[in-house]
Amino acid sequence: MYGIEILVDEHKNIIEFCKSLKSMCCSIIEGSEVDTKLVRECVDFGKTYADHLHHGKEEKILFKIMMEKLGPVADKLIRNGMLVEHDLGRLHMNELLEAADRYEKDPSTQNKLDIIANAAGYATLLNRHIGKEDEVVYTFAERALSAEDKERVDVETKEFDNDPENKANVAKYLEWFEGFRRKYPAR
Repeated sequence: MYGIEILVDEHKNIIEFCKSLKSMCCSIIEGSEVDTKLVRECVDFGKTYADHLHHGKEEKILFKIMMEKLGPVADKLIRNGMLVEHDLGRLHMNELLEAADRYEKDPSTQNKLDIIANAAGYATLLNRHIGKEDEVVYTFAERALSAEDKERVDVETKEFDNDPENKANVAKYLEWFEGFRRKYPAR
């Protein structure tokens, strides 16, 4: 399924981002200065690439079709699991941004801790979340959706990916990510 293959590929990028995010946190713990500009760029990546571009496809396409077609099990899995975790990821990103704002005004240990806690919490959450989607949600969709519904997922995913603004954003954020990954390689 094209739609799921794309989501899995995006997961690989998000997992690598999470590794680099944790590496950045380790550097701060080890004494590096907090680069609030870079923290804001990480939030931007999380909110745009991981949330809008990736979770947007899941929520507006795959999950929507699964809830329409696969009954209460899919509805419960998605509403009480995946969507709750998407919202928790958004909370971490918003809290991380607020912590960076506070840190600029008051570079206290507490504000530094809030940056580390939210960045590391986001990374941990997304790693676990991605495992569930790849191993449970996506396999359920591939097994249970009809051929017609799978085709609908693929067509709508291609339309989303071919939107010029979405294409430009994917290229922009993947280019930014390569620089971030070089600066903070996985440990």
